[in-house]
Amino acid sequence: MDQKQGFPEQIWKKSGVSLKRHFQASTLRMKQQALDREGYDPARLYRWGQMMALAVVRMMESAEKRFGAEAQQVLCQALVELGRELGKEVLSEFSLAPGTSEIQAVSAFVTYLNEEIWASPEIPRLVDQNTCVCDILWCPHQDHYRPFDCRVQRYLVQGLLEAFEEKTGIAVDARFTQIIPKGAETCRFEIRRIPKGEEKEWTRYSGELAKKALQRAFETGDSAGSS
Repeated sequence: MDQKQGFPEQIWKKSGVSLKRHFQASTLRMKQQALDREGYDPARLYRWGQMMALAVVRMMESAEKRFGAEAQQVLCQALVELGRELGKEVLSEFSLAPGTSEIQAVSAFVTYLNEEIWASPEIPRLVDQNTCVCDILWCPHQDHYRPFDCRVQRYLVQGLLEAFEEKTGIAVDARFTQIIPKGAETCRFEIRRIPKGEEKEWTRYSGELAKKALQRAFETGDSAGSS
């Protein structure tokens, strides 16, 4: 695959970290059969992807209202497993350049998630040897998601971080300190290294949101616009 022809290299590299770009074969086919066609507007891909993202939210809400906790658990686990599959593919070519610290590896992996998987430009920053943050400048969902809708993305992130720990041995936890759908200028994502086996705040809070979603499913009226 030739960068000169407008298609990125198979291996993504940043800050001493190497990863494999996901969906390589299908991405090349998309370029050849769609983007290279005269008059094809790449913004169509955004509109299609946005429709699919909203479909996941609607399916989750409908399943929770109709079938309750069991259906919610099945759908959430499906998203976790998808995240794990993507993570394993991306990490199949994982390597660290000599002298690269663990927190640099974490930060670079999160940059890949934001910029390559979520198509979101970001500004990363190392805080100390255990913590890094990133400001997501634009999210594909920011004009369509209600604040509470962001919860469905958490399960994909959970699976991705689980795959990262399995591959690298580096356990991490994460949290959002602000999000664009609630009026913030950026989505700010904080990630920290933790001892293996320590309870993750990310997973715990996802559980709280799941319970809240079930409560909302049986409320009268539509209160899903606030978190």
